[in-house]
Amino acid sequence: MSRRRLFVGCTAGVTGAAIAAWAFAADDSPLNWYQSATVSAKTDRKKRPLPPRSEQIKNLQAGHTYDVLIIGGGATGAGCALDATTRGLRTALVESDDFASGTSSRSTKLIHGGVRYLQKAILQLDYEQYKMVKEALHERANMLEVAPHLTRPLPILLPVYKWWQVPYYWFGIKMYDLVAGDRNLKSSYYLSKNNTLELFPMLKSDNLCGGIVYYDGQQDDARMNLAIALTAARHGATIANHVRVLKLHKTAGKLSGARVRDELTGKEWDIKANSIINATGPFTDSIRKMDDQAVREICCPSSGVHIVLPGYYSPEHMGLLDPSTSDGRVIFFLPWLKGTIAGTTDLPCDVTHTPKPTEDEIQFILTEVRNYLNPDVEVRRGDVLSAWSGIRPLVSDPNKPDTQSLARNHIVHVSPSGLVTIAGGKWTTYRSMASETVDAAIESANLKPLFRDCQTDGFLIEGAHGWTPTMYIRLVQDFGLEMEVAQHLAKSYGDRAFAVAKMAAMTGQRWPVIGKKLHPEFPYIDAEIRYGVREYACTAIDMIARRLRLAFLNVQAAAEALPGIIDIMAEELKWNESEKQKQMKMAADFLANEMGQMVNRASRDKIPINLNKDEIQTYIKRFQIIDKDRKGYVSINDIRRSLKNYGEEVTGEQLHEILREIDTNMNGQVELDEYLQMMSAIKSGHVTYSRFARMAEMEEEHHEKEVLKKQISVERSGGGFVMQRLESKGVSGGGGWRSGPPTLFRFRSSQL
Repeated sequence: MSRRRLFVGCTAGVTGAAIAAWAFAADDSPLNWYQSATVSAKTDRKKRPLPPRSEQIKNLQAGHTYDVLIIGGGATGAGCALDATTRGLRTALVESDDFASGTSSRSTKLIHGGVRYLQKAILQLDYEQYKMVKEALHERANMLEVAPHLTRPLPILLPVYKWWQVPYYWFGIKMYDLVAGDRNLKSSYYLSKNNTLELFPMLKSDNLCGGIVYYDGQQDDARMNLAIALTAARHGATIANHVRVLKLHKTAGKLSGARVRDELTGKEWDIKANSIINATGPFTDSIRKMDDQAVREICCPSSGVHIVLPGYYSPEHMGLLDPSTSDGRVIFFLPWLKGTIAGTTDLPCDVTHTPKPTEDEIQFILTEVRNYLNPDVEVRRGDVLSAWSGIRPLVSDPNKPDTQSLARNHIVHVSPSGLVTIAGGKWTTYRSMASETVDAAIESANLKPLFRDCQTDGFLIEGAHGWTPTMYIRLVQDFGLEMEVAQHLAKSYGDRAFAVAKMAAMTGQRWPVIGKKLHPEFPYIDAEIRYGVREYACTAIDMIARRLRLAFLNVQAAAEALPGIIDIMAEELKWNESEKQKQMKMAADFLANEMGQMVNRASRDKIPINLNKDEIQTYIKRFQIIDKDRKGYVSINDIRRSLKNYGEEVTGEQLHEILREIDTNMNGQVELDEYLQMMSAIKSGHVTYSRFARMAEMEEEHHEKEVLKKQISVERSGGGFVMQRLESKGVSGGGGWRSGPPTLFRFRSSQL
């Protein structure tokens, strides 16, 4: 690093002249429109403000000729944009949806070389697998250095239940350390049975021999992807999400540009470019067929499903690896943003923009989790807070029979017309893949970059420049933020967290001073919505899934926070009421289909009613109290009236959310059988969260208090005995709750 800095410092004097010479020689007078990157030091914070999306679109429509047009805003596409612009190439990137909207936001969140791939490399004497692991371990260390706010080293426990496996796994993990060399994070080590259970107390202890701990990296994948794209934009790249490529243009048999459409406005235009890079992941073949309809498909898509469980399923600072599942796969069990990620599956699938998790895949993961946790930890279907499917863009190999044996090696291919395709690979190796891809683009199109070699090794990413592990303390002291919120902002935005905090609204409370939470159970605040719009969030889905990670952490909480999020976005983006309703529907569909809400509900509805006679009578009584008119069903007006009885103020959208979570036949009302089905699902553990169930219980309590109050007025019996009865029911002398009115939106099934 020091040599590189010295070299760059020595050449700083001639860099300006080189830029000017290159600019005047270009065919498009780029001095008038393109701000070239000047890599004066890889650790300098770029002062260039982030251009708004409208300005980026205007630049794309201006008719300039770019050196490189990149199709795809995932990890690899964003990496290509950063690599190209820091070499001094005029760079444009378009993404049909949002940055990281596909596979790049649906990973296991690990930054790893691949223990499984190293095992295959050793057992099969596969040098290509070894090279992939070696490269990935170098990139792992680089990612932790260039984005320390978004990444962390994570110890991962490999539990051992047979004595002969101890030396086998120990040797394999030590080889993993050895291959990493001086880029190793921390050395692996062996733990005795007692020490293993001390660090991972929820682990099954029967026949446990001990454990081996090794280190890999962990990241917030969507925000990492976004940070790479924003870094490219700050260094001169023109980037735009929600812009779809419709066709490729050719001149004399060579690619010369593309026809694109802004998906938000419907406007179409042409972009001219000397080289086009196809970095579209699972959709690689669709772009290749725009270039040549007869081309052979090279991608073999595979679905990987993950689920999120509550944080108590794993220690906060240690993950777990199941090296041999019932069908020979590998399952990770990892703490992430106060939750626990479990996954993944690996099944062939079709390419789609809306992959959905299936109940079979969720049950497979839950079964494997049960195999490793002690009996005190009841693994319940209802603990699945969210579930998603990501499509891996594996490179097919006709000599191997199934996707499990496919290595995620990447390929770079240049077509006769000049389309540069990057396919396959891993999240961890995005930077080296981008470097190889840009090299191919430079060679095939005879481009003239300012810097011939890649500049991104050690290049700090957005937010990393001023970040320190204790930066959150300044946020607390300077702005009056709640500590949990400050820690979250520092980890998500790095040194840009101060810009976020400046947008936060006053709470009106003594403490915290600023930062209104979007949901009481999560540290996300109002300012992040306003800042997220400046990070090119254009839709509610962009916000809840990729600027915030709420949809991935808890699909129900995301649905509850959605109305407030849309209201703030409407202020920023000038949405009218019609657009707000459109965004609400699109986001609700996304949560239902792609984040596991619908499959969670379907799982609950299949559970037979297993209530005893007394329980059924209790629940019928509660249902009838809400259904005061004895209609035989509960309407949204009944729900509104019940909430008012104990002072709970909710919006119309929140009322509909409460109704939808139990209204299985979607007829706008709750029948008794639907209520009993819900209570049965709660009893069996298939559901752990129901606002309607809590409301019914609270309404029964309110009803009993009203009955007792009437008895007071009728009996007029001195009050002592009656007040004792009231106190036993939780009513104070003033007729209210002893600790204030109960809150509907903060409870768990243990309260039901």
